[in-house]
Amino acid sequence: MHISLTEQAQRFIGKALTPGSVALDATTGNGHDTAFLAEQVGKNGRVFAFDVQPQALRNARSHLEKLGLDERVSFILAGHQQLHNHIPAPWRGKIRAVMFNLGYLPGSDKSITTRPPSTLSALHQASQLLAAGGRISLIAYTGHPGGREEAEAIGEWLAARISPQFAWQSYEPEGRQSPPRLFLIERL
Repeated sequence: MHISLTEQAQRFIGKALTPGSVALDATTGNGHDTAFLAEQVGKNGRVFAFDVQPQALRNARSHLEKLGLDERVSFILAGHQQLHNHIPAPWRGKIRAVMFNLGYLPGSDKSITTRPPSTLSALHQASQLLAAGGRISLIAYTGHPGGREEAEAIGEWLAARISPQFAWQSYEPEGRQSPPRLFLIERL
């Protein structure tokens, strides 16, 4: 049975979340990961959802309203490289999960994409915001211009810079041209 990278990411992230947890969706897009996180943290939890595109936040808010989950989410019009600026001080070091879905907003301007400098800055900030046992998932799509370079930059950054406080692994489906790459990181 084939499990998609999205399902793998959600299974990995779900193990770190309990009702009342705080989580981040670093690239909100249409709100699918945001909805997953909001369900997991429950009515007493909080999700901070970031995106640089107003349309993405409108799409996500509409999706979460239909599911009755919007009250659990703070929608933030900012790039993922600004995570630290928008997370209240009392929650720093207490974030249980961060999800990244890199690339571009489906159905929108494909020239607006995540890029290695902002993604690596966001990854560094996310790792600093995590609680012990907290987890990060990143899905890097490689089929668009700059996507493969972004995935390679993440792998190189993790191999060279992530401290002994973290464990990580990556997956890339075989047999596909320009396959997406999944990175899973846990703070020990």
